[in-house]
Amino acid sequence: MTQATEPRWLAFARKYIGLHEVVGSGNNPEIVQMWEKLGLPFRDDATPWCAGFVGFVFESVGIKSTRSGLALSYQNWGVSLKAPAVGCVVTFKRVGGGHVGLVVGKDQQGNIMVLGGNQSDAVNIKPFATARVTSYRWPAGEPLPTGALPVVNSNGVVSNNEA
Repeated sequence: MTQATEPRWLAFARKYIGLHEVVGSGNNPEIVQMWEKLGLPFRDDATPWCAGFVGFVFESVGIKSTRSGLALSYQNWGVSLKAPAVGCVVTFKRVGGGHVGLVVGKDQQGNIMVLGGNQSDAVNIKPFATARVTSYRWPAGEPLPTGALPVVNSNGVVSNNEA
């Protein structure tokens, strides 16, 4: 799948790859603006912001998010998918909470490649084990995805070496 055929929210989210927290006592104003857009009370980049990023992305393209700062709030949002699809929301459990991001593909080992915020304190694409997945969700009212999940590299670009 090329970027031109990706869901509009995924194409929008890609624009933020490289955005990162401010080291030390400062805060990245773009992350603070994400909280503000969602009407949430956080005013820093130290609060876990993966759900803030996903919510900001959807709200920015005209899709209602959960408007929550909790990653696992997306487990019941939208429409459930049985398998991952490019652009779907994926939720994960972790010690102390969860994580949420957008699927861009899979890697050569079969891990889900996720574009998300607050991944090593930045917006980037990272692999996650499928064993950690708690849900795959799709925005209600949007055409359902079709096709196989592509193998992508760490930049989220389709690999020439399909697994």
